[in-house]
Amino acid sequence: MLKKILGMKPTPTEDGAYEPSPTALKLATQNKTDYDDSEYRLRYQGNKKVLMVCTEEQFMTMKNGKKFSTGNHPVEMFVPLLHLQKAGFDVDIATPTGQPVQIEQWAMPEKDEAVKSIYDDYRSQLDQPLSLHNFVSHKMAKSNDYLAVFFPGGHGAMLGLPQNEDVGQLIEWVTKKDLFVFAICHGPAALLAADKTGRKKDFVYKGYKMAAFPDSVDSKTPTVGYLPGPMPWKFGKKLKKLGVKVVNKKADNTCQKDRKLITAASPLAANDFGKLITKALLKNSL
Repeated sequence: MLKKILGMKPTPTEDGAYEPSPTALKLATQNKTDYDDSEYRLRYQGNKKVLMVCTEEQFMTMKNGKKFSTGNHPVEMFVPLLHLQKAGFDVDIATPTGQPVQIEQWAMPEKDEAVKSIYDDYRSQLDQPLSLHNFVSHKMAKSNDYLAVFFPGGHGAMLGLPQNEDVGQLIEWVTKKDLFVFAICHGPAALLAADKTGRKKDFVYKGYKMAAFPDSVDSKTPTVGYLPGPMPWKFGKKLKKLGVKVVNKKADNTCQKDRKLITAASPLAANDFGKLITKALLKNSL
């Protein structure tokens, strides 16, 4: 009752799940991002693209059985896309089977015209994305279409992607072709799909430094009603067990570049992350 009075009780939805409480939304979301309309001295003139792999799953079942209404975080998707678009890079969007991208609509920055504009630009792709399975099965081996793969965050990045064999094959392919991989917030969870340690192979990112959303913060957010219960599993713990060094302890604006892997800690890093990945692609394309 006290949590309800203080606005710290998760908000139930019509489909039987929960969205973050009013207090959690005030603490963790914003009506306008810090996106700055950066000018890039160079613009990409080639025809290769960035492949953004998103979740098609909406509900995360917590340890207590309650369902969290999630998906990909709009700020972590669209602010980096704004930077890529500004520098001349096109983006293809894929989900595991081609089902629509799930987005945490409750995190949409409603007063940010730039974000709303690029959301409209990509609406058709979000509704009808590419099938990652079809790409991996029929096109990937001979493809020269992409410069990088991007895994946006949101708790939805933990749904399906870390266990998906096609995601694992995609990461192996990217590694062999020496392409970039970008991941922000919970997005690094998808990299777990490349774990082949059970086959006596080292994890492809063993020894890498990454920025990611801290497990410790996920453990605390149910107290303010952001999550309706304890997390079902901890992706940071699994990455560390595989030999990854997570460089941040807070959900802040930390970004990390390690070889061809660029990661970031939270929505607060989306603008800096967007600039970092865009400049890396431009430099690599010279």
